[in-house]
Amino acid sequence: MDRVIYVAMTGAREITQQQAVVSHNLSNVSTTGFKSEMNVFRALPVVGDGAKTRAFVLETTPTNDYSSGVLQATGRNLDVAVNGQGWIAVQGTDGQEAYTRMGDLQTSSDGVLQTGTGHTVMGDGGPISVVPGQQILIAKDGTVSTTPIGQGQNAVTIAGRIKLVNPPESDLVRGDDGLFRLSSGQPAPADANVNLAVGTLESSNVNPTDALVKMISLGRQFDLQMRVLTAANDNDKDANKIITA
Repeated sequence: MDRVIYVAMTGAREITQQQAVVSHNLSNVSTTGFKSEMNVFRALPVVGDGAKTRAFVLETTPTNDYSSGVLQATGRNLDVAVNGQGWIAVQGTDGQEAYTRMGDLQTSSDGVLQTGTGHTVMGDGGPISVVPGQQILIAKDGTVSTTPIGQGQNAVTIAGRIKLVNPPESDLVRGDDGLFRLSSGQPAPADANVNLAVGTLESSNVNPTDALVKMISLGRQFDLQMRVLTAANDNDKDANKIITA
């Protein structure tokens, strides 16, 4: 009986964790540039004396769906979307360089270019700062320029260039803050081949219909595991009655 319990118990535990992942994906269906997380199950043998015939269920290392979301035109000068593969470099909550596809940019009160969630956008030489109150223009290659309102092109000033990178997806790790980093902990080199679509935002790549179906499927799987545990308990009680009869 304990073999059945191993599988059902660990299966129910991993299903609960996967439900949390799908729920997190659903909550970010409207988050700009969000990449959904993916999980699958696998069976592993229990190691130890007397446990060679036992197995348990384990969730594999979480992966991410790096497919692009839909590009939506906004017409706003500070809205950018990465065209194809690539990432925008920002400063993470830990102070280290991290990467995002969130392109709803803004400026802080002191003129620092940031994402909509407040992460500082990194340039080739560090954070990008602009003079408050000026018109900001972003080019396809990430170059940020400013122009005093009411003046012509002769007054254009280059504030910096957004660092755009394109590291191998297999080297990326999602952090608790939702940003991606290289597994090595080192910053990725800038890639001149990455370009931006200006006046555009990338939607989340979460398919709400698929996510809802997945939640229902996981709920049924969890119920099945609970039934297995109940059946094992009932079988154990019946066996005890036969032995003691």
